[in-house]
Amino acid sequence: MSSDLRPNSEKAARNFIEQIIDADRAAGKGGGRVHTRFPPEPNGYLHIGHAKSICLNYGLARQYGGKFTLRFDDTNPAKEEQEYVDSIVDDVRWLGAQWEDRLYYASDYFDQLYRWAIQLIKAGKAYVCDLSADEMRQYRGSLTEPGRESPYRNRSAEENLDLFERMKNGEFPDGSRTLRAKIDMAAPNINLRDPVMYRIKRAAHHRTGDTWCIYPSYDWTHGQSDSIEGITHSICTLEFENHRPLYDWFCRELAIHHPRQIEFARLNLTYAVMSKRKLLQLVQERHVAGWDDPRMLTIRGLRRRGYTPEAIRSFCDRIGVAKFNSTIEMAWLEDAIREDLNQRAPRALAVLRPLKVVLTNVPEGETRELDAANHPQKPELGTSKVPFSRELYI
Repeated sequence: MSSDLRPNSEKAARNFIEQIIDADRAAGKGGGRVHTRFPPEPNGYLHIGHAKSICLNYGLARQYGGKFTLRFDDTNPAKEEQEYVDSIVDDVRWLGAQWEDRLYYASDYFDQLYRWAIQLIKAGKAYVCDLSADEMRQYRGSLTEPGRESPYRNRSAEENLDLFERMKNGEFPDGSRTLRAKIDMAAPNINLRDPVMYRIKRAAHHRTGDTWCIYPSYDWTHGQSDSIEGITHSICTLEFENHRPLYDWFCRELAIHHPRQIEFARLNLTYAVMSKRKLLQLVQERHVAGWDDPRMLTIRGLRRRGYTPEAIRSFCDRIGVAKFNSTIEMAWLEDAIREDLNQRAPRALAVLRPLKVVLTNVPEGETRELDAANHPQKPELGTSKVPFSRELYI
């Protein structure tokens, strides 16, 4: 990408996401608007894979003269911390993305999500289930076998409304009940087999404190948050492709603004740990000095290693956007920083293991000053004075 994160509009072929957006705009969908977002979970620091998503989402918004939103999907308070929120805000800003006044949290919408859940219960599209997590897995079936309906699936709307309110009021133990969408236990897509919308979890939230003891699931929260914010294109990685029918189902059943979800291949680098869970393990077990350890491929680690935001944006532009997973050689990332620094970094000389040399044909006490260019192709970076005398160290 260019220095302002916009995709290069002069490319001969537009990537498949641009083609979809072009078609949507030509058809007048959403009034031709483009509004993207980056929705991280605040349960760790961002890594190079997140940088690709940031550059893509913000770049598309800039390219089409649209809007970009930064939203935290903070639905799991047991794993989330304000430290992670602060680091993510700083890293996204450092990369060059600008969200203006559009910094949001899924927790901003907890009240609305609760009201929408009640709407689905009244419509017979959601129910309170008493199955444990293990029992729910047994009832779910497999890829080759349909699931079985929960014995609590046909509770009346009145009973479900009463139980759901009591869940919210803290009358039941953690994990004892869930609210589930009533879709199809025989659906080929397992994500449609009555997924969980709410679970009971007594955990203090970093923003809402102890206000709630039930928390919405990611699948229930994600699409509705996009809808509230007026997102037009929900761009995410391929692991969410099978979740798209559920995303669409919730928006359709609620009859709310329906963003279009588009999936792209996540970034995989050779010889690199890209899992946030594994990165967290490295930090917690003190295999590294912290999230900003230069050996880590977190954005903080890359910054300490000397990477520039321009180099990371250039790397994301070079690797492009694909529909199928692949692995990128680490050399591509290293070449991006090398090329960026080659254009901007002043040159310097340091002698780490000096060898003294005496020039016998230079008079003792004579010292000359030579001008050395700070950059061979950048005269504007000036020169440095280098002493030349009888005794030199090489």
